[in-house]
Amino acid sequence: MKDSPPDLIADVTLYASDQGGRKRPTSSEWYRCPCMVSKDRLEGWDCRILLRGTPLSPGETRRLGMVFLSPDKAVPILREARKFYL
Repeated sequence: MKDSPPDLIADVTLYASDQGGRKRPTSSEWYRCPCMVSKDRLEGWDCRILLRGTPLSPGETRRLGMVFLSPDKAVPILREARKFYL
């Protein structure tokens, strides 16, 4: 997983802790989470955000690669949506 090529590259922002986000930084290699195009719909895709040795902190934004379990389904929908939620 560490050297996997990304299926998608996106500007990822973690909500700040005081806005309901995580209280601590992610791990330093990857962060696994569901990815959805809407906060109201439960449909989503399992992804790993590739951090390549640098944790992502609450409130921080970085351009990161993402790997999906179902890239053929997830990537076209997320590209069209242009915004998604983790």
